[in-house]
Formats: sequence, structure tokens, C-alpha cells
Amino acid sequence: MTRTAIVAAFVLAVAASPQAQQPVTFYRDVLPILQSRCQTCHRPGEIGPMPLGSYEEARPYARAIKQATATRKMPPWNADAPAGRFHNDPSLAPREIEILAAWADAGAPAGVVTDAPPPRAFAQGWTIGKPDVVFEAAPYQVPASGAIEYTYLIVPTGFTEDRWMSAAEVRPGNRGVMHHANVYVRERDSNWLREYPAGKWFIPQERGQRFGLGGASSAGASAREQMIAGYIPGRPAKQVPSGYGMLVPAGADLIFQMHYTTNGTPAADRTKIGFVFAKDRPGKRVIRIQASNADFVIPPGASSHPVSATALLGVECELIDAYPHMHFRGRSMSLAARLPGGRDEPLVNVPRYDFNWQLVYEFADRMKLPKGTLLTADATFDNSPSNRLNPNPKASVRWGDQSWEEMMVGFFDVAVPPDTDLRTVVIRQ
Repeated sequence: MTRTAIVAAFVLAVAASPQAQQPVTFYRDVLPILQSRCQTCHRPGEIGPMPLGSYEEARPYARAIKQATATRKMPPWNADAPAGRFHNDPSLAPREIEILAAWADAGAPAGVVTDAPPPRAFAQGWTIGKPDVVFEAAPYQVPASGAIEYTYLIVPTGFTEDRWMSAAEVRPGNRGVMHHANVYVRERDSNWLREYPAGKWFIPQERGQRFGLGGASSAGASAREQMIAGYIPGRPAKQVPSGYGMLVPAGADLIFQMHYTTNGTPAADRTKIGFVFAKDRPGKRVIRIQASNADFVIPPGASSHPVSATALLGVECELIDAYPHMHFRGRSMSLAARLPGGRDEPLVNVPRYDFNWQLVYEFADRMKLPKGTLLTADATFDNSPSNRLNPNPKASVRWGDQSWEEMMVGFFDVAVPPDTDLRTVVIRQ
């Protein structure tokens, strides 16, 4: 190589180096990332501990943003899967992580405000848009201390005809005392909880475990009592694909199941649920099914105790999303489908379960699950002293509603023909 060629190559290398590029600034480079990846949670009134909408808000957290994104602690995403498998995967691209790190390392410069993209518009209040109908629970007074059992409320819908929903959102009145909330649909000929009056909070006296399509319930929900929506911090509202719907039959009641937690100060809550009606009768009904196990005993000190569950499909279903549910001792869970003929199809693998981020994994390509498919859930639990969230490593742990007890459920949202008898969807668990 000639001297001239060497000099030219050196000049090109310098020009392409990060040092020769324009310095990273907030308005031009960082704000677009925050808008697309972070502000859903990091804005006033949402779960993020600090808003990240402006330079003044983000600047003090520059190094914390660098660390959280470099370790992929943020945005939260626990599934181990190739890019593109889940359409709601918020994971940052490597280049985005590099930009945030370079901004922090440069002292978090603001740049020119005219480089900023337009502010991202977020819905105020309801994230599903203005609901067509809203049902509000009676006020509930949360004491300052003590454990509160799951508490229920019956709210009649007054519907005189079947109504199909394209979206449903549960909004607590006081998130500071809300562990989670589930809302079930009780058909008018169902006997579930009929011994309790509507409009008054109650704790069911019978706590025997039964499992239905609507989710695990200490109050004994069956296959016909569908959980139509719920609230867990950080989880988005329930919206189904175009042409699909969730059914609230004529004469049905809504059953609010609330899990309140005390925080040292008396508080009040009034939770509500809003629905958006489907424009037309849908071609598919979206329901929730599960593979669950309530018979486990986790020994004291066990660091990787296995628990498994299965559910055998009695009809063909279309898989929309899936997610695992455990409590503080949950370590890992993988969900899969064993298709007729014996081929195993991995669905969701969460190698490091985090109770604080119970995410729903929405498939980019919905999968047909033939009749006879066996849904499987394989979990491990860490009841050892090394689990920093473990309430008591000396305890033998069984199924229970409270977070210091345990649950083991793999949930699956599936679509079936609108007139399907829900009692036929899962024929063995």
C-alpha cells in the first residue's frame, strides 16, 4: 500500500469513528427513544417512579438510565425468545442502548430544542379511549395494617342483550393499596356466589380450591365464569384483535375480585371497569384458559423445586398470548404446546421470573392449536435464603392467595368460535 493510500485509509477511519460523529444530545437522539420505549410507564399518573417527558425530568437520571438499559433491566421484558416472536416486545436495540450510554457519558447534553420530535400523545385516564360503558365498584375502606383476604363485589350489568367487547380496562381508584384486581363475568343462570347480595363487599366463606377457564379462584369460579379483564401494575389494558371479541351475555353480572394491601395509612379505593363495544358480531370469541397445579408443597430451603401442570384441549383454539403467574418464590417457567402426534412447540420461556413484572407475551403470529393439544407449564421455585424476596425460607409452602404463599399457573388467551360451550374447551387439567 502506498503512503497516499495509507493516509487516505486513516482519514476514512477517523471520520467513521464515534469521536468524529456528532455528539449525542437529548432532543435529537435520546428523546425519541424515551418516547417510544419508556414514557408509557414513565409519565405522570403511571407506574414509573419518575416521569421522563422532558430534558429537565430525564437529566438527573442519565446514568441510572444507562445502567438500567445496559443490563436490560429496563424496559422490563423477561421472556427468552428471538426478536419478532412477540409483537409487544419493548426491548431496546443495541444501537439504542449505545446512544443512551453515550449521552450519559458525555454529561447528558441537551442539544437544540428544535431537534425534538413532537410530544407523544397519551390518553388521559382511559388508555382504551372513551369507554362505551363504565361500571364502578362500591367504595372500599382499606385499613392501615393487617392482611386482607380476597374481597368480592357483585355488580349487575343490566344488559338486555348479549354485548361483545373489543377492549376492557380496569382502573383502580387508589393504586397505592391495590395489589391486583380481576373482573369476572357471571352468566345469569350461573350459581356462582349466588348466596351473596349484589352491591356489598364480601369475603367468601368457602375457600376450597377449584379451577376454571377464568383463572384460579379461592371462591370457586368454574369454566363459565370468564375473567374478562384485570389490573396488575405495569400491565396494559385488555384489547383483542380486530374481528375478535369478549362476550358479556344478556343478564350477566360482573364480579369484582380485589386483592388489597395495607401500607400503614388508612386509604379508600373505588375501582371501575370500562368497555369498548365491538362494532360487529365477531368471528371469534377470546377466552382465557390455564394449566395450573395447586397440589404442590415446596420444601424449606429448596432452591429449584420443580412443579408442572397441563391442560388438554377439547376443541381447536387459536393462541393469542400467554403468561406465567407465580409469587415471590417463583424462579422460572416455560410454557409449551405438545401437538397431536407428539411434536413439542415452545411458546414462552421465562428463565428469570420477576413477581414485580407479570407480563403478557403477545404472539406476533397467532398459532392454531388443534383439538388434543396438551398445554404444559413447567416451573421452578426458589425457597432458599439466597432468594432476597423469600418471605420465609424455613416454611413449607403451598398454594394460597397471599403473596407469601404461592401459585403456579400458566395462562393462555385463546380464540374459539363464538358459540363454543366453554365447558368443552379444556377436558383435562
